Amino acid sequence: SPPGVCRVRGGMAEPPWPPTPFFSVFQTPLLDTESTLDYGHSLTQASSEKIWRAGKLLFIHLTSTHPGLIRDHKHHLRHHRQCCSGKELVDWLLSAGLAVQTRSQAIGICQVLVDGGVLTHVKQEWHFQDKDTQFYRFAELELSPEPGTGLRDAEELLEALGFLAQLGPDALLTMALRKPPAQRTEDELELIFEELLHIKAVAHLSNSVKQELASVLMFESHQRAGTVLFSQGDKGTSWYIVWKGSVNVVTHGKGLVATLHEGDDFGQLALVNDAPRAATIILREDNCHFLRVDKQDFNRILKDVEANTMRLKEHGKVVLVLQKNLQGGSSQPATARSTRYLVMAGTPEKILEHLLEFMRLDATLYDPVDTLLGDFLLTYTVFMPTSQLCRALLHQYPSALLEGSEQEKATYSLHKRRKILRLVSQWVLLYGRLLQGDRSTTALLQNLADLASQDPRLGGLVQEQAQDRRRPRALENGDGSVSPQPKARSSVNWLASQEEAILNSSCALRAQDKVPYEIYRPDHSCLITVLPVNASVRDILRSLAPRLGRDEEHVLVKVNSTGDKVGLQLDAVGVFTALGLNERLFAVSVEELGSLTPHPEQLGPHIGSSETLDLISSKDLASHLTDYDWNLFKSIHQVEMIHYIVGPQKFHDVTTANLERVMRRFNELQYWVATELCLCPEVGKRAQLLRKFIKLAAHLKEQKNLNSFFAVMFGVSNTAVSRLAKTWERLPHKIRKLHAALERMLDPSWNHRVYRLAVAKLSPPIIPFVPLLLKDMTFIHEGNRTLAENLINFEKMHMMAKTVRVLQRCRGDAHAPLSPLRNRSPHRPEDPKAVRISTCSEQSLSVRSPVSTWAYLQHLKAIDSQKELLRLSHDLES
Repeated sequence: SPPGVCRVRGGMAEPPWPPTPFFSVFQTPLLDTESTLDYGHSLTQASSEKIWRAGKLLFIHLTSTHPGLIRDHKHHLRHHRQCCSGKELVDWLLSAGLAVQTRSQAIGICQVLVDGGVLTHVKQEWHFQDKDTQFYRFAELELSPEPGTGLRDAEELLEALGFLAQLGPDALLTMALRKPPAQRTEDELELIFEELLHIKAVAHLSNSVKQELASVLMFESHQRAGTVLFSQGDKGTSWYIVWKGSVNVVTHGKGLVATLHEGDDFGQLALVNDAPRAATIILREDNCHFLRVDKQDFNRILKDVEANTMRLKEHGKVVLVLQKNLQGGSSQPATARSTRYLVMAGTPEKILEHLLEFMRLDATLYDPVDTLLGDFLLTYTVFMPTSQLCRALLHQYPSALLEGSEQEKATYSLHKRRKILRLVSQWVLLYGRLLQGDRSTTALLQNLADLASQDPRLGGLVQEQAQDRRRPRALENGDGSVSPQPKARSSVNWLASQEEAILNSSCALRAQDKVPYEIYRPDHSCLITVLPVNASVRDILRSLAPRLGRDEEHVLVKVNSTGDKVGLQLDAVGVFTALGLNERLFAVSVEELGSLTPHPEQLGPHIGSSETLDLISSKDLASHLTDYDWNLFKSIHQVEMIHYIVGPQKFHDVTTANLERVMRRFNELQYWVATELCLCPEVGKRAQLLRKFIKLAAHLKEQKNLNSFFAVMFGVSNTAVSRLAKTWERLPHKIRKLHAALERMLDPSWNHRVYRLAVAKLSPPIIPFVPLLLKDMTFIHEGNRTLAENLINFEKMHMMAKTVRVLQRCRGDAHAPLSPLRNRSPHRPEDPKAVRISTCSEQSLSVRSPVSTWAYLQHLKAIDSQKELLRLSHDLES
């Protein structure tokens, strides 16, 4: 996929070795000195050549634009000839107009150049340091240009810098791992921990163990295939993870018994059993990288884990794993922290039983401290069908103590039943209308209502909790008015109040909602049929059969703008709402498949709409976009993120249509920006349009619409736009400075640290960068097994729920649009004589009515073929 386009789905292969114990750790022999590690050969030959070429281009540009930077230095009575300090080099990269956005990005580029041998420290140190007292030289003899030659191609330099910037984060991570553990900074420890979240060898370990490992892991690399890492019979000294490359596992008598690849681990058995190595490990390819934990650290971590872990067994089998959690951290005195046991793993029924045993009667979904109830309800569909949950709740309802007085038994039973009713109330509050139509849920709620009505102590509880659900859910409409609250209903009808319990968005789609499907024929005519959102391909073809004709068998095909075709399985559901930008569905016979071509509309517009955009100020454009985006964003149900990542094959009765609409809008917006710029033929107007889009991004950021902010910035950063040098030259210095400031938010280094810190400081409501949320969810899902030793890995569920809660935090309690248009009707015409000048001294006036602007933004036209955008770009500025 092109950069910035969100395509997130997929699975992960299971490791070839049997699963290790639930809380276990890794292997590798310690080397005495850092000098024995071969850092210089950590890059492939192809990458080395590209890095060398990029370094040469950078050196030529540096010497031609800032020749005084490389000079003789004197420090601590020592002379260093023809070099520059690390700080000077970073400062130059940031100020040279080379699209280097942040200091950490510049440091990453320099680290890549050091790793590649292009840049060398005067004392041959491998860790690049952004300091005035650390000096570096370029490999001058090879890099020096011939007399009279200069930098011929600025585009080639930008591409080279982009390549180096792409390698930067990995270089920084590798260097953090090379440093002695005691010298690692907090940021570096966090970076290593983030990497561990994505390594399958440690997927079964708790986050606390991964954090311990981040502080002791070491990097080790070996250059040549055939190198023996250790031999069978050797003493076990370390545990290893394959970080890059592969190794062969060889034993006496059997020869090759296994091949281990990236993410696999080995060497653990010898440490656990304090026994000799059971096999020989041989590098299978050149340039293999490993993460290593030595025996002493391995045993300490394993001991700490076991000391804080409790395993509950039934009939000789573990059914629940709990781990002690010291809130406040181990650095605080015991009196300053409270001890709780967190659920790490268990059977679904046992996790539910533990939840009911320890939850409070006033427990809520969004308790910031005790998250077990929210974690369970948000994620239970991943490991437990709803029908199974209903059976388990009914089984728990009549529970009573086996021992104790009658009073104690009655008190326990009453509390347990109140907790079950509380859990069900929170469950209905979360899922709302998604539970309607589910027979097992309807039966459970009816049974619970009947049982509660038979107990005078519980009779009013269901109605009371239904009223609690309604009370905080008076939602604002788009014009700022408040929806009237419904009257109290019978306690029997749990689901009757769900218009308040869910997001209450008129545009939210449910699986059973009927929508028009547009299905095209090979002659580009369109057939329309109305079906549920989650209709299967079989249902679609069946509904069209009378119009398609019954003589031939037809198939449903998804076609994109470049003509690529994907045949859809008959059992696939939700295919219409899952269509990407400029994709269409075609119903064709097998004979017609070969001649199928995209519909002309899929190719995008041939003429831009810059004249229309001239009539709308960038601030009003941002306000309308934010209003539109907010309606889409608030329609996403939290569990859609989980259903989207885990996969539609597991959930047939739910839809992710609302989330898919937001993702399609994101792609539409970024390609619309690039399309409008590439379809503007006159360079002066194009520069004005580019200026408007940069200011649009600034207003979107100000309105906390970060999803569209990223989309617009990605559109402006599209290669087809960034190469338009004549257009960028015409931008005022103030706008270029604004663009550079906005670009810093896009910095992907340190796991998008700049963006995450900025969002943490904002108060809701916020529209977050949704593709990054999905990326986080994907890493959690693919990097952590759902089952470990036949138990649900509940820590994975906790991590997924924590990410999903970002949606709730961003929406806040008000559910209010963010833009300045909030206090006026979106369809009230403006006085055409009213002159409203945007901020940032923009002089373009909004003379279009809100109605026409709204209509324009609802139907944006975009070219999504990167090849076509580049062709248009080269036609504009060859």
